[in-house]
This record gives sequence, structure tokens and C-alpha cells, in this order.
Amino acid sequence: MKAVRIVSGTAVPLDRTDVDTDQIIPSDWLKRVERTGFDKGLFSEWRDDRHFVLNDERHAGASILIGGMNFGTGSSREHAVWAIQQYGFDAVISPRFADIFRNNCTKNGLVPVTVEPGFGERLMAAVQNDPTLEITIDVERLTIEAPAVGMEASFPLDQGTQERFLEGLDDISLTMREVSAISDYEATRRPWLPASS
Repeated sequence: MKAVRIVSGTAVPLDRTDVDTDQIIPSDWLKRVERTGFDKGLFSEWRDDRHFVLNDERHAGASILIGGMNFGTGSSREHAVWAIQQYGFDAVISPRFADIFRNNCTKNGLVPVTVEPGFGERLMAAVQNDPTLEITIDVERLTIEAPAVGMEASFPLDQGTQERFLEGLDDISLTMREVSAISDYEATRRPWLPASS
């Protein structure tokens, strides 16, 4: 995965609570064999409504998605994160994420920014009022800012997850950091144990 230090840009204000993974990417899209093209399925049932926020051209090119409370509930489909990323979002802001969805974000390079409910509501309103509002998420400082409206807050990321983002480390990269220790173990492993593949 690519390293992420700063996410800066405009946002899409998805003013809905309890958005589940089936709404993010409907189950029909899970039949795909390849891991591409999920952007077309992002909120596909809602996008049939021409008034849905993703159909608003004022938000074209946004790199940040702002959701309401309990974003990403439901099944543990990783496809939901892929769809959000492939549509062009690098971060999602919400007062609360479902644990599995949040974990899938951190393993795929999508920054989950947890904010206080009041901050989230004010930011949502600010973006609805001004779709050109610039937001900056700093993964190194763990801050989110919208200077034009005087908003700034910190957000939590444990040190290990922060390191994953800053260094672009997925699970394979983390394992490869230990290749020397793995080789040492394999070299001294008792011969009567089953062969490793």
C-alpha cells in the first residue's frame, strides 16, 4: 500500500447515519473476480436518485468522504473500502466507525478519521454550505483542519496503525520486516517437523 502522510482536498458530505457495507457496495458487486471496478458500485442504489450527494457536480474530485454516526456497520466486506478508494477518496471522517470496517480501512490505506460528534456535524454543515472548503488531514500530527472556517481537531490512531500509514506497510510488508528472523528459525527448525511451503 502507498504511504499516506497528508490528505488534503474537498469533501463529500454524506449526511446519513448507520451507513452499512451493503449500502456502500451492494452484494451484487461481490461476485466480481478482480479487485477493480468497484467505484461504479459505490452507493449504487442511492446514486439512482439524481439528488444524491455523489451526483452533485459541486463535489466532483473530492478526496474526503464525511459520514454520519456508525459508518461502515454490517458485514465485513473489504470491498466497501475498495469501492470508496477506487472512487477517489483517501480518507473517511465519522464520529464512529464499525470496528471491522475501520480495521479494513487501516489495512488498505484508507484513513479513518474519528471525530467528536459535534465537530463532525459542524464540518458536515460547513461543507454543505461551501463545497470548495479545503480540509487537511495530517496523519503524522493526527490532526484535521478546515482553516477557512476555523476548525481544527485531533483524531486517534494507535502507534502501530499510524506507522502503517506513514510507511505504507500492509500485512505482507510487516511480515517481510521479519524475514531475517524467519530465515533463522527455518535454518534451525527440527528436521522431523513438517516442511514449510
